[in-house]
Amino acid sequence: MECEWKPDEQGLQQILQLLKESQSPDTSTQRSVQQRLEQLNQYPDFNNYLIFVLTKLKSEDEPTRSLSGLILKNNVKAHYQNFPNGVSDFIKSECLQNIGDSSPLIRATVGILITTIASKGELQNWPELLPKLCLLLDSEDYNTCEGAFGALQKICEDSAEILDSDMLDRPLNIMIPKFLQFFKHNSPKIRSHAIACVNQFIISRTQALMLHIDPFIENLFALATDEEPEVRKNVCRALVMLLEVRLDRLLPHMHNIIEYMLQRTQDHDENVALEACEFWLTLAEQPVCKEVLCGHLSQLTPVLVNGMKYSEIDIILLKGDIEEDEAIPDNEQDIRPRFHRSRTVAQQHEGDGIEDEDDDDDELDDDDTISDWNLRKCSAAALDVLANVFRDDLLLHILPLLKELLFHPEWVVKESGILVLGAIAEGCMQGMIPYLPELIPHLIQCLSDKKALVRSITCWTLSRYAHWVVSQPPDVYLKPLMTELLKRILDSNKRVQEAACSAFATLEEEACTELVPYLAFILDTLVFAFSKYQHKNLLILYDAIGTLADSVGHHLNKPEYIQMLMPPLIQKWNQLKDEDKDLFPLLECLSSVATALQSGFLPYCEPVYQRCVNLVQKTLAQAMVSLHQSQPDQYEAPDKDFMIVALDLLSGLAEGLGGTIEQLVARSNILTLMYQCMQDKMPEVRQSSFALLGDLTKACFQHVKPCIADFMPILGTNLNPELISVCNNATWAIGEIAIQMGPEMQPYIAMVLHQLVEIINRPNTPKTLLENTAITIGRLGYVCPQEVAPMLQQFIRPWCTSLRNIRDNEEKDSAFRGICTMISVNPGGVVQDFIFFCDAVASWVNPKDDLRDMFYKILHGFKNQVGEENWRRFSDQFPMPLKERLATFYGV
Repeated sequence: MECEWKPDEQGLQQILQLLKESQSPDTSTQRSVQQRLEQLNQYPDFNNYLIFVLTKLKSEDEPTRSLSGLILKNNVKAHYQNFPNGVSDFIKSECLQNIGDSSPLIRATVGILITTIASKGELQNWPELLPKLCLLLDSEDYNTCEGAFGALQKICEDSAEILDSDMLDRPLNIMIPKFLQFFKHNSPKIRSHAIACVNQFIISRTQALMLHIDPFIENLFALATDEEPEVRKNVCRALVMLLEVRLDRLLPHMHNIIEYMLQRTQDHDENVALEACEFWLTLAEQPVCKEVLCGHLSQLTPVLVNGMKYSEIDIILLKGDIEEDEAIPDNEQDIRPRFHRSRTVAQQHEGDGIEDEDDDDDELDDDDTISDWNLRKCSAAALDVLANVFRDDLLLHILPLLKELLFHPEWVVKESGILVLGAIAEGCMQGMIPYLPELIPHLIQCLSDKKALVRSITCWTLSRYAHWVVSQPPDVYLKPLMTELLKRILDSNKRVQEAACSAFATLEEEACTELVPYLAFILDTLVFAFSKYQHKNLLILYDAIGTLADSVGHHLNKPEYIQMLMPPLIQKWNQLKDEDKDLFPLLECLSSVATALQSGFLPYCEPVYQRCVNLVQKTLAQAMVSLHQSQPDQYEAPDKDFMIVALDLLSGLAEGLGGTIEQLVARSNILTLMYQCMQDKMPEVRQSSFALLGDLTKACFQHVKPCIADFMPILGTNLNPELISVCNNATWAIGEIAIQMGPEMQPYIAMVLHQLVEIINRPNTPKTLLENTAITIGRLGYVCPQEVAPMLQQFIRPWCTSLRNIRDNEEKDSAFRGICTMISVNPGGVVQDFIFFCDAVASWVNPKDDLRDMFYKILHGFKNQVGEENWRRFSDQFPMPLKERLATFYGV
């Protein structure tokens, strides 16, 4: 630069004034500062002033200088591409000259600024940055070395991928060996930076690090007992990641590493202990876990159990001393965003309700207001996964500890014992059964403990044993448990209300219709909670009501129950605005209620239907607007969850009300809206629209039929098993359409058949998708046997194996009629796999008479074809139960 840039004194004073004002607590001052900063961004050299204050104006106080740098950082993030060259060059050179400022705050700010510029794609355009920073590491001056390392650490965190790509001529080949040299530096801060830099490249198995893996591990061991907590923390973090990616290198040292991690998990610095505790979680996922850890269980178990106690600071943060807070409104920041689980159509299996593929709602979610992850949660999670690895072997070490904990006079200790009991529930269930008749009543007593934190954890632990409780005679445990849990739903402490509501939802899922005798009593409590709950727990209450409806189904459809339940739900429904996210859980809840009440929901149906259609229409319209904006960031893209949840509730209405929804569909433009939703780029929108298509096909096909020619090609392109749920719902809808279309389905078979046959033959396809695919292939064959039968040989085997485990029902019935019809068209297609067909036929408990006749004809036809002798040889391969069933039911 020919001449150094100089600020104008008046402009400088104006900016300093702004920086001072922006530190004011008053929000209106803050707002006017924001507006003035936006205006100043019009001036090209405004950013020069900001860097000048940060790096040159040593007379100012540090917070003001740092703030100036942070405002500059935000400008870089938002407008860097518009900075004139002179300005960006000035900023870059100032940063590099001041990375070693004597103030840690200023150094850190400069480091943040450097990495922000670097992450704007500038690593390529700032070739001297990395070499210069690496050079500064060798400086005699501590501040320079530390500042350069701080910046490098941030760059490694933000730009790890680019650093390891060809775009930059692989700087890591120089950087990683360089970082390793600093593991032995005399300053703990520098040692810590050095490990943190290298740690960024473990998980991605970066080549440059893998070449130096042995010296890296040796250096880590050398720092194992470093006096600086931050160093120990980074050592633990490195070992946890190496466990995932380079177990081979750690195995020779495993005994020592485990001993070391045992000590670190008890480190007096909680951050170190937490990093170390992650080791057990990661180890549990490795196949070698059992073998390398079995000798250490007796030491590890007490350490984990001990880590499960609330620390004093936890109790303060959780306001554990405030027992009654039900009247205090919630802090809106504490309410987590909820994720709506879109509708997936699944088959019922022998001996259960609908199976939930991802049933992990019961994790340790007992105190979600503290910094989310802490030693207590990590220890509990580790114990949970280890219980799943070691099963009842773990109990040898746990039971002696539990006796002491569960009856301990100090509430904190007793509380941790109850958490332990819940954490091992899944893995050690078999071994726990003998103790449950004594433990469950003790836990039910703990539900009325005087400490709220004991009551809340007890709710969770009891929910983990709900399956066992429900398997016993109801009066022994279910009834007392339910009575006490319902009292806790009305507890005067909000955390207890929340835990009780969640636990009750789990109990409902397990107990299903066992709850029917107590419905009036349950509804009384849940409806009373409506008037009592603050915002956050209301959302959980909706879930408990929805789950109740799912669990008891049509038993809810009694006038007196409807009278209790619907008025408070509809009152909330009327209060909420269309933009309110609280609609999600309420819509989900109503969807379950509508499905359960069926005709009982009719009086409420019209306004609910109308609003759902409006929500879909509104969201689609907003999406169009934001798509066509020249400046996309000006307009918020709409939250499509509103549309997804509305589509799902419409499905619930169609399923619950069947044909009575016909007039509502006739009077609305829902099919046009669905046509758009089925082509949305967001998979969850498509998933829900296909579920609705299937439900409307069943409820009022006359309105769907005119659109079939438009819908079928879209369904065909969505048979992509990478998106499991979209594919699943599209497949199911095709099957429902086939049944309604009959022979008229013929022109559309070619659009979908090849994809379906491919999916049914794919390895690792989830069970639900296989079953729906098999049913749809069967249904297509039922209505158009001539088109489908020629492919019989390509799918008959997986078809039979995927349908043998599902219950007798309408869908299974039509699918098997289809397969029988196809066999009569193409008997050769089944010959090689006939044993699988026999097995599938035997899976029917009681088929309708005409279907049984079809089975009889095919079995006897085959037997007559091959002759007595061959049939005997063939049927000798049958397992005994299959042989007996076929003999009994079909006389073969």
